[in-house]
Amino acid sequence: MIGNLFQRWVGDPALFLAVLLMTAFGVAMIYSAGVLNIPSPVTEGVWIRQAQWAAIALVSFTIIRMIGPRWIEWIAVPAYVVSVFLLVITLIVGTGSGTAAGVKSFLDLGFLRFQPSEFAKLATILALARYLGTRPEDPATLRALVNPAAIVGVPLVLVILQPDLGTALSFVGILFAALFWAGTPVGLMALLLSPGISLVLSFDPRIWAASFVFLVGALYLYRYRLFLVESLSVVLANLAAGTISTPLWNSLADYQQNRILVYLDPSVDPRGAGYHVVQSMVAIGSGGPTGKGFTAGTQKRFDFLPEQHTDFIFSVIGEELGYLGTILTLSLFAFILYRLVRMAEGEDDLFAGLVTFGIFGAWLVHIFVNIGMTVGMVPVTGIPLPFVSYGGTFLLMSWVAIAVAARLASDA
Repeated sequence: MIGNLFQRWVGDPALFLAVLLMTAFGVAMIYSAGVLNIPSPVTEGVWIRQAQWAAIALVSFTIIRMIGPRWIEWIAVPAYVVSVFLLVITLIVGTGSGTAAGVKSFLDLGFLRFQPSEFAKLATILALARYLGTRPEDPATLRALVNPAAIVGVPLVLVILQPDLGTALSFVGILFAALFWAGTPVGLMALLLSPGISLVLSFDPRIWAASFVFLVGALYLYRYRLFLVESLSVVLANLAAGTISTPLWNSLADYQQNRILVYLDPSVDPRGAGYHVVQSMVAIGSGGPTGKGFTAGTQKRFDFLPEQHTDFIFSVIGEELGYLGTILTLSLFAFILYRLVRMAEGEDDLFAGLVTFGIFGAWLVHIFVNIGMTVGMVPVTGIPLPFVSYGGTFLLMSWVAIAVAARLASDA
């Protein structure tokens, strides 16, 4: 009987316990991140605030589990409109954070300081699922992808303007996860993504020219699935992406350019823009098989490791818990993502499946980019690790997302 009551409360016991364990682990690692030889006001006591946010998140989880599934579907559009409004207000009167200089991503109400982009992610997932879930057929043409791309594109552009590239990437994950679950052909999604690929490749004209020839060939082979206007639109979009790359590069701030250059070669500026990556890789590499011990990481204790309680919390895990700790962390993340996929597969309602898989897409980007930047696989961006990095709004909205997915589950 107790087991049945627990399942009725949490929806998916395995997913709930995995997320709860990851949250507790995150609080512990944030505490460790604050244990320095010379205490810092930036990290002092942050684990207590994270624990408080975790308690608020559990209360919110319980409340949302009592909301009817149809109410969640009904609120999708209003929530999306509110989230866009909050993002616009953030650009006007928003403030930055101590861990992201120059970024206007927070709204400070005096009694509460929160990050609207985190709310916007879930609102966008709901709105996108609402739109795709009401379509009579799967999106099978580029024309059919215009509206879904616009739904995601509006908050994405507003977040980029903050600028917060890391969070913006999660919106891309949401879009492609939802389109995939809605039955969009993979080739069509590749064409939708092609301008972004062209933008990246255009920094080398020879590589971009080769990719453009490949694209034209692909369009010819795919012509029976496309209208002429759609093919021309793809070609023009890729040409435009190749044309604007140089002006776009020149418009980037120095620190943004340096982050990209350092990604290509961290040794270019080891004491400047490359400092984060170099110190992170040193910390993770020095952990060895089992680590230096909880709170005992030397790179962290001497404050060589930057942003150790937020963006680079995985570096603390690697240094103090070693290879074993990182593998267990990755395994737990893999299990959480696996349970989300299984929940989506078990949904009878398309809206519920789209929401669950959209959450999967957002978190997959967060996990890949955050861990990737700590080991030099991707450029450094301000993106937290779900349930582990310090951040009240992010932790709260992650738990809200779990509550929504559990409430929409067919066995809820």
